[in-house]
Amino acid sequence: MTETKARSGSGRADKAAGGNPVSRFFGAIGLFVRQILDELRKVVRPTGPELMRYTTVVIVFVLVIMGIVSALDFGWSKLVSWAFVGG
Repeated sequence: MTETKARSGSGRADKAAGGNPVSRFFGAIGLFVRQILDELRKVVRPTGPELMRYTTVVIVFVLVIMGIVSALDFGWSKLVSWAFVGG
């Protein structure tokens, strides 16, 4: 039987893996920035009326949750006051 060595490919991956660490670092940063810009190009921005509607929904939701939490806090404080102080 004969044994054959596996070939490593074209050699470009070997050069990139064993290249200068500084150039690999800046190459990785460049790739990262390019990927960020590509993703930002895919973003669909809301129109003016949509933005106002979304903002209104968020503000109303936050106010409702604040009201619920405030009511629960007030109720629990009265209950604890009644239980430990007696009135």
